[in-house]
Amino acid sequence: MSVTRSLAGQRKYHSSRAATEGAPVGRHILTGVAIAFLFLCLIVPLGVVFISAFANGVQAYLAALADPETLSSIRLTLLAAGIAVPLNLVFGLAAAWLISKYEFPGKSWLTTLIDLPFSVSPVIAGLIFVLLFGARGWFAPWLEAIDMKIIFAVPGIVIATTFITFPLIAREVLAVMQAQGNDEEEAALTLGATGWQIFRRITLPKIKWGIIYGVILCNARAMGEFGAVSVVSGHIRGETNTMPLHVEILYGEYQFAAAFAVASLLAVLALFTLVIKHWVEWQAHRQLSAPQRAAPVSQPPLPAVQHQGAST
Repeated sequence: MSVTRSLAGQRKYHSSRAATEGAPVGRHILTGVAIAFLFLCLIVPLGVVFISAFANGVQAYLAALADPETLSSIRLTLLAAGIAVPLNLVFGLAAAWLISKYEFPGKSWLTTLIDLPFSVSPVIAGLIFVLLFGARGWFAPWLEAIDMKIIFAVPGIVIATTFITFPLIAREVLAVMQAQGNDEEEAALTLGATGWQIFRRITLPKIKWGIIYGVILCNARAMGEFGAVSVVSGHIRGETNTMPLHVEILYGEYQFAAAFAVASLLAVLALFTLVIKHWVEWQAHRQLSAPQRAAPVSQPPLPAVQHQGAST
């Protein structure tokens, strides 16, 4: 009986292996389609950007990056991302902790609201902020009373960037927290640990790779945001233009080499982000697989067919 079951298992294994490995033509076609798609949609556009950026020589490229308006757009982009990412980090941790650890009325609504920036057009989001904080907006009298300007100023750019990017960290951390469960936190709570001790010593080490991954995605999205920022910025050169907006202005003025020079800088930042993202994924996978490598591997028993042959 054991011999029959073993032979059936071996036939099932070989048939499944033949099903996955016996169609090299289909595998080669799918691989070729994927490579062609990546080449046309990624490699070719990146090549065009860098070739056009250096079309007038290295000196023209460096001069375009050293332009005062370009430097202002770089500083504003880094400032907006530097404010939006920490704010989203605090919000993401708080929202993920609340949703994953507690049950309360309206929990599903809160989860849906977190995904709202994914479903709303960035242009519509920028228009909403104009209706709220603009010269004729709901909060216009109060802003005039305290002499504060949000729309067509740096605060509006920061608010729009924060709104567009706030689901990224929250979603990444929430998924990790839900996958990890609450067993260790509940055990620490029964032993008398405080909430801060539980978060710092148990929860944070388990979710650190999710936090880093979310921060990388949030930072990349913040630096490349165009739609919402374009609505609230006012396109004031040297004051409220981020790097994507500055590229649009330069291209509209037929300064193609300068536009592609700034675009190449954004491309370099995107490639650097991809490298960091890949490194974080590799480190997370390495850390998760370390306990499995450290565990002793037991020798599997011989198949029933071999035992039968030995007995005969």
